[in-house]
Amino acid sequence: MPTVIYGIKNCDTVKKALKWLEAEGIAHQYHDFRQNGLSTSKLDTWLNVVGANDLINRRSTSWKQLSEKEREQIDAGDGKLLILGTPTLIKRPVLEHNGRIYCGFKPDLYSSIFN
Repeated sequence: MPTVIYGIKNCDTVKKALKWLEAEGIAHQYHDFRQNGLSTSKLDTWLNVVGANDLINRRSTSWKQLSEKEREQIDAGDGKLLILGTPTLIKRPVLEHNGRIYCGFKPDLYSSIFN
C-alpha cells in the first residue's frame, strides 16, 4: 500500500510535510482535496478510524465560519456532506501509511512513523 498524503497545495503545513518526506527520501503520492476531490468512502474511513475530534481542525477559519448548528451537526456525526463541501475543515495533512491514518504534521511524529 503506497504512502499517500492528502491536503491542499497552498497549506503551509502540507508544504512542510511534503518537504520532510522528500528530504527523507520517502516515496509518496500527493492527493489535493481541491483538485482531485475527496470521496465519501475515504471520508467515512477517516471518520471511523480517527474520529471527528482528530480529523476536524477546530482552529481553522473554515470551522470558525460555521454556524453553531453546523458545528453541532459535525460533532454529532451528521456532517459528512458539509465536510466534503468544505474540505478545509480537515486537519492537514492527512497521511495514510501502512494502513494507518495520521492527521497533522510534526517532524517528530513523522520520524516515529517512518523509522
